[in-house]
Amino acid sequence: MEQQYIWKSPAFDTSRQPTSVYKAHLLPDPQFLGNFARSAKWCPDGSLALAHCENRNLQYLDIMFPQAAPILDFIWYPRATPRDPSSFCFVASVRESPVRLLDASDGRLRASYKIVDHRERQIAPHSLAFNFPADKLYCGFEDAIEVFDLNRPGEGIRLATTSSKKSKDGLKGIISALAFCPSYDPSYRLYAAGSLTPSSANIALFDEDTGGKPVAWVGDIKASVVQLAFNPVKPHILYASFRRYDEIWSWDLRGNTITPYQTFRRGNISRPETNQKMKFDIDLGGDLMGIGDQASNGNVNLFKLVDDSTQPATELTVEAGAEGTHHSVITPALRFHGHDDAVGSVAFHPLRALLLSVSGSRHFEDINVREGEKKAPLRIRQVWMRRCHEAEATECTCENRTADGNRPSEITHSGYGTLERVRVVKVVQA
Repeated sequence: MEQQYIWKSPAFDTSRQPTSVYKAHLLPDPQFLGNFARSAKWCPDGSLALAHCENRNLQYLDIMFPQAAPILDFIWYPRATPRDPSSFCFVASVRESPVRLLDASDGRLRASYKIVDHRERQIAPHSLAFNFPADKLYCGFEDAIEVFDLNRPGEGIRLATTSSKKSKDGLKGIISALAFCPSYDPSYRLYAAGSLTPSSANIALFDEDTGGKPVAWVGDIKASVVQLAFNPVKPHILYASFRRYDEIWSWDLRGNTITPYQTFRRGNISRPETNQKMKFDIDLGGDLMGIGDQASNGNVNLFKLVDDSTQPATELTVEAGAEGTHHSVITPALRFHGHDDAVGSVAFHPLRALLLSVSGSRHFEDINVREGEKKAPLRIRQVWMRRCHEAEATECTCENRTADGNRPSEITHSGYGTLERVRVVKVVQA
């Protein structure tokens, strides 16, 4: 009898430090010496990764897709794979431009989706998400969500998240995060939306069938929402990160959606001092969550996503909440040094025990005003290192670090288990 194949999610070993499998730096840009990768996402089949860069480009390690304006967000088509050219594409939101569906092989424009305000200006959404069947594209912007049906051309359907500008009801502000519940139950078609407005009502649950009217409110964190995500295996668990906060909160949607279920704390001494978005990710098996530090130490934190009953005592504490409620606080199961700058994004490989991380941030230097001079408007100058590039995959040991000690923007794969060794291109600064 033929043996049936059962797929298992990749297993990660958090009892030891991971092995660095591959390092690379971005393609050089003479017109933007301070370029770095803001975030990176694996293609759904794990064949390659796409990076969102500071210099208005989307690029692989050797291919660049330049855009005319800053990129606000991008997302892969959920069924994208190089083996099927028709599905190998991604969506990008470019400022003051229609939403673009781009071919991932050469960057050509396949389709565009226009969002126009009452002044007939092009609006670029701050968040993008495909619904679970991948037949609709949701775009979040100020006080509304635009929904495009991918099976037919034409304009989208606008879902107002608040009745008016002056109204205090509904989800107000820029919709900065969208996430769909990964449930196979057709009656459970929920998605979460979060806004940048730092109010207690800035995360809402919507039903695809009921339009822009929230069916429930989540959390009571008065801060700007950066990212939302559901657990891939436990669709009733919702995770959220916020601007200038070190923690990630989770809620069990089956019960109290106001009190957090668990809090994941990276353990940094001080709160983040910049508005840089720090993107977390959850592995496909729903067992592990990763996020980088905003500090220049370049650490990557991995948390175990298990119930409190099975959480190791060394990683679990309990804090009291409002009205006698309690929730658990989880500390990292593993923390390792991955880069020499802020780690803006991590992404788990969908099929292998690999973790992709990118680093880089803006570095500024104030220009002092001499005594007796009229105080001019503050000007900012970016201070960056010079890059070192090697044509071949050989080790480079040049000594050309700048005085402020900046490090290059890197894209790093961290591997677990037995993996094939890859030759590494190193950039060593003195």
